[in-house]
Amino acid sequence: MGATEHAIRCAEVIARHDGLKATIFSPRTAVQVERHQHRNIALLRGPAVKVTGYLGQFQVTVQDSGSEQNLARLAGCGQEHFDIVLDLGNTPALAQEILPPGYFAPGCDNQALSAALGQIPELAGEFEKPVYFNYDPDICAHGNSGLTGCTLCMDACSASAISSSGDKIVVDPHLCQGLGNCTTVCPSGAISYACPQVRDLLADIRQILRQYREQGGQNPVLLIYDAEDGQQKLASIAGQLAENIIPVEVEAIGAVGLDTCLAALAYGAQYVVLLTTSSTSKLTRQALLSQITLAAVILEGMDIEPDRLLLITSDASNELVSQMTGLTVLPDYEPATFAAFNEKRTTLFLALDHLSRQTTPNRDIIDLPAGAPFGGIQIDKAACTLCMACVSVCPLDALEAGTDRPLLAFIESHCVQCGLCSSACPEQAIQLMPRFVVDRDTRRSRQTLHEEQPFYCVVCNKPFASQSVIKSIHEKLGNHWMFQSEQAHRRIEMCEDCRVKDMLAASNPIDVHKNPQLNS
Repeated sequence: MGATEHAIRCAEVIARHDGLKATIFSPRTAVQVERHQHRNIALLRGPAVKVTGYLGQFQVTVQDSGSEQNLARLAGCGQEHFDIVLDLGNTPALAQEILPPGYFAPGCDNQALSAALGQIPELAGEFEKPVYFNYDPDICAHGNSGLTGCTLCMDACSASAISSSGDKIVVDPHLCQGLGNCTTVCPSGAISYACPQVRDLLADIRQILRQYREQGGQNPVLLIYDAEDGQQKLASIAGQLAENIIPVEVEAIGAVGLDTCLAALAYGAQYVVLLTTSSTSKLTRQALLSQITLAAVILEGMDIEPDRLLLITSDASNELVSQMTGLTVLPDYEPATFAAFNEKRTTLFLALDHLSRQTTPNRDIIDLPAGAPFGGIQIDKAACTLCMACVSVCPLDALEAGTDRPLLAFIESHCVQCGLCSSACPEQAIQLMPRFVVDRDTRRSRQTLHEEQPFYCVVCNKPFASQSVIKSIHEKLGNHWMFQSEQAHRRIEMCEDCRVKDMLAASNPIDVHKNPQLNS
């Protein structure tokens, strides 16, 4: 796709390879189909195109007389899709930061164009693509009952591989390229990195730190880097690093979230340093920075040095070495011995509880910025009618209803601050309170936020609602034409069974036992 002459030259290079057929698209006002002199090249002209898909399955459409036309069909390709796209425009037709496999957009970079022309012929054949993620919809806080809650994974995905399916998310495994941003920002752990799993990575880190201490090592600094750009950068400076720098390679630096970093500190690392480069995705760096910033607030609140977790972005070797060798020696803490889990919040709380025991925190509650995955909720008791709409949408059972009386209870350790409860509340009586409660027992306890005396059915005396719910219904239906009679008002104060009986008795009564149609 691009200017005609430039595109033809590139298409001729591709068409020299047996079995490869090229279609050229050049922008023009009207749709026009031509054949280039080379038998394997079709030339189309038309308005701007729309591109979706991935390697082996790109859908390309063009506007023609107000309707979308399939470009592969117009070109006579014998199929409805293209396998590979070479986009020669200055701005790619696809807007995501990480382009899908099979989509090449070299822009004005001649070296990148040459590399693309060399790679394209090698993409003929069948390929196995790894699935980088695991997804547990049961603990996903994206949505419920048509309401939208958490969208962090969608916002952080550099490949635009995550979309909403309503109450849950959908990850396109063909677009996902395993950067791991989604797993880092997910507050519940619903989406996690498949390989290595956090449990396995932390088991390795715990073993490495234990062996380092057993060999007499002191002041351990974990330097975590990815297997591509980070590995190359580390190789260029390895000989200049101090002996207490312990390198740890991961598949994707973006998958190293709060649970990994805090657990590594709990296992005895003085510092955990995440190494990124200019090649690291912008959204990856943003996701990691948000985690480091949140950790700093929590650590400072627990009277622990907040800069024990560091994010370094540098392409200059001398600058990186200077940053790594300039770290201040900090007090050592007793290493934790807990085994990590693939349950994100379990690992997080184990690490935070261990770290909090190493100092004497000067506060019981640490206020956190909006969007933090920990916190409580505040109830406006004057407005709350205990309708339990919030309980019905809570994805992690942080909110619970009373079993024998109108009551709203809350378990703070379960709450991920997704906001579904406040969105569902018809009285707008719920306010989120992002914070971290240091004491483990308080955080895990079942707290009663609001309770009332039950309202008893005026006929059978069965408790069936809260006092404020009945009061609210009376107020809202007081002027409705169906509730102008005293009997209709009285039905509001009846339980569901008595209400039905009263309505049947008021209408023309029919003995269902004598009417075979109704009885059936």
